[in-house]
Amino acid sequence: GLQELAAEGLKEAAKEGKPFFLYLPLPAPHTPIVPVPPFKGASGINSYADFVMQCDHHMGQLFTALKENSIDENTLVVFTSDNGGASYIGLSNINQPYRGWKLTLFEGGTHVPFLAKWPAQIEAGSQFDAPIHHMDLFSTFAAAAGVATPKDRIIDGVNLLPHLNGTQTTPPHETLFWLQGHQETVLHRGMKLIRAQEPRKVWLFDLKADPTEQFNLANERPETVKLL
Repeated sequence: GLQELAAEGLKEAAKEGKPFFLYLPLPAPHTPIVPVPPFKGASGINSYADFVMQCDHHMGQLFTALKENSIDENTLVVFTSDNGGASYIGLSNINQPYRGWKLTLFEGGTHVPFLAKWPAQIEAGSQFDAPIHHMDLFSTFAAAAGVATPKDRIIDGVNLLPHLNGTQTTPPHETLFWLQGHQETVLHRGMKLIRAQEPRKVWLFDLKADPTEQFNLANERPETVKLL
């Protein structure tokens, strides 16, 4: 499987002794939800939970390969997802406590797991609460490998490492934007505006006070809507 190939790649990278990059898009948990033995039925909950256990096992194989090749302490591993859970898998609570689903720009669609492990550089158990984006990974990985990013184009992402180790105290981003079909979103200093065409509607949320997007402030704060 993919994880076995990845483990072999890590072994070769350790031999080279040079910076390396591995991208591993595991099929679990994603549709079609078909966990394989011995994970099928292992959770005692449902097939999706079985699939999560399968994903966890494969990640464990990678961490074992890193340790066996003595590169676990000085390797940055990021575990994340490209979107929130989808409505069509039939699990109503999959994105709780956040509102919305995959393909929407409510937090349930864009607020995703993002975990980083690098024992030599990131304090275990630490938490970082400011908004970040997957586009930050490029600059972060380049910095971790000690290579410069291109100077002939604009790089939107930022190196997150100074923010994670406390040497940079300002937030990585003042403003972030999303576009999904007819939906447009801007997050600026904690205020989030969603503008949709189907239905034609505007939502304004104060994520600091209302992270689960229960209260639409668009009618109450027209100047903020205009600004965003």
